[in-house]
Amino acid sequence: MSPLVTRPIIALFCLMLASAAGAESAAVGANKPPVPERVYSEAVRESLYVPARDGTKLAINIYRPAVQGKASAAPYPVVFAFTPYRARFRAANGSVVETGLSERLALKGLTDYGYVVAVADIRGKGASFGARRGFQDRTEAQDGRDLIEWLARQTWSTGKVGMIGCSYLGGSTLQVATTAPPSLKAIFVGATDLDKYAFVRRGGITAQFNTRPDEPLSDDLMSIPVDADHDGTMLRAAVAEHARNTPMAPLWYGMPYRDSVSELTGNRFWEEAGPYTYLDALKKSGIATYFWGNWRDEPTEQVLQAAATIGGKLLVGPGSHCVPPPGFDFAGEVRRYFDRYLKGIDNGIDREPRYTYWIDNEAAGRAWVRSNTLPGVGVASTAWYLSGVKSGSARSVNDGTLSDRLPRNGADSFTVNYDVGPLEAFAFWVEPMDDKGLSYTSPALTSDTTMIGSPIIHLTLAVDRSDANVFAYLEDVAPDGKASVVSFGRLAASLRKISKAPYDTLGVPWHSGRSTDVVPLVPGQPVQLGFGLTPSARVFKAGHRLRVTVTGADPRQRNLQQIRQDPPPKFTLALGGAKPSLIELPLLPPGTLPSSAAD
Repeated sequence: MSPLVTRPIIALFCLMLASAAGAESAAVGANKPPVPERVYSEAVRESLYVPARDGTKLAINIYRPAVQGKASAAPYPVVFAFTPYRARFRAANGSVVETGLSERLALKGLTDYGYVVAVADIRGKGASFGARRGFQDRTEAQDGRDLIEWLARQTWSTGKVGMIGCSYLGGSTLQVATTAPPSLKAIFVGATDLDKYAFVRRGGITAQFNTRPDEPLSDDLMSIPVDADHDGTMLRAAVAEHARNTPMAPLWYGMPYRDSVSELTGNRFWEEAGPYTYLDALKKSGIATYFWGNWRDEPTEQVLQAAATIGGKLLVGPGSHCVPPPGFDFAGEVRRYFDRYLKGIDNGIDREPRYTYWIDNEAAGRAWVRSNTLPGVGVASTAWYLSGVKSGSARSVNDGTLSDRLPRNGADSFTVNYDVGPLEAFAFWVEPMDDKGLSYTSPALTSDTTMIGSPIIHLTLAVDRSDANVFAYLEDVAPDGKASVVSFGRLAASLRKISKAPYDTLGVPWHSGRSTDVVPLVPGQPVQLGFGLTPSARVFKAGHRLRVTVTGADPRQRNLQQIRQDPPPKFTLALGGAKPSLIELPLLPPGTLPSSAAD
């Protein structure tokens, strides 16, 4: 085992949030028992191979509390992370990167408070042997179960294990939990999905997530070999096996429908990889759950639906993918959670409001809401109608109006623009698209207006093809014209049929994506499309305007150049009449506040 550098003392947890009713959260937390003090300032690490049930050797790094370079003999709970991104590797600049010391995942410093931290490479990645059959398949989930039970049996373990992760690591956490390992007591899950198809192929359309090229084998060769592999022989042998990995982007592209059989895995892989398939086992397991997301991150819709379906606690902050909320003691929250469910400390976290979320642009002292009501639940929707300038008059593509009054009959047309900007490697959000399709802008708001929940758009649309990809965006336009995308959604028109979901969608329309539910368009004949946009909690300030944009392409479509049509499709959007095009916005009445901790 090798000693680590002594770390500076981490500040004790003190969560100061304001309730939605405006009362300072000091009152909420005033009676909390004291947080256990930091006991250690050192940790030691060891790495080794642990065989899975079929003998495949999985690389694992273990960090234990230590004094003067020697690991404590006392048993402690274990917090485990399972990664495809190399648990420990040497970066291009020569520095060593360790997931076990990650501040984003709040792992750094956990050993100081009496935890063992363990991070393993999944099968077929990093320093682990084997080949990956599929993205978060049951083999990987069972591997995680094997490692959890191995960790629980070690002399330095109390036998209680928690898991934590965000993005892929959040997915591996939830997947492992669906196998119900007896020793897994609590999970902290960030930015992942409950329904793999509805996430990766939202609306039947692949986009940014999970469709990038696989990392080259040379990346895995940058992994630090386990301690006993002095010359890297075992690492090289392990990475050689990774050449048999199933490529991820072709896996997803090769299954256009939820019930598609993958040529690469030989089964309906969407169902195998979708955690909702195993809800009964997860609910019966008794594993405590905490879900985390951020508003400017597409997986947050799935995070909210997971919290609604499975239960447990929820945190939604501002910001982007897997970024701990600024000004919030994220590490302290994680530690308090595991203190309660792995150490049995009665710190009151289980009696606090279940949900904590941020409202963008809210006044200081009211931006954080603590509630027993999920964001958006119980918020009535207000219809805002898309309309042209004047009936029969010519218009440009971006001067339509958005109004809370039903307009007269009309129609707008545009030709799909595929030149929507360069594809970014990790485009977790999108810039305004008002010049790429049709856009509709409201008058300036006369008062601050709060939206909490998922907008739902309804479009009456005709296309000159048998199918079309449709994208919609809700934007906040400042008085100076600067705009930001607040929410977005997409739907393949042939998959417009709405079905009953196998989990709680919080009122968002659910499209099965099954091949049996495909209804091709009749060219030129209008159809009605209804689909959800990503959830948000935001105050639209007085003087700002709302804008809705509709396009036929999005820069996050990695295969856009392959699927573009020449000539491009023409869209005709019906306005007003018996079947108007509109967006339902979950808006609070003026002067009201969201449900608070007292609800």
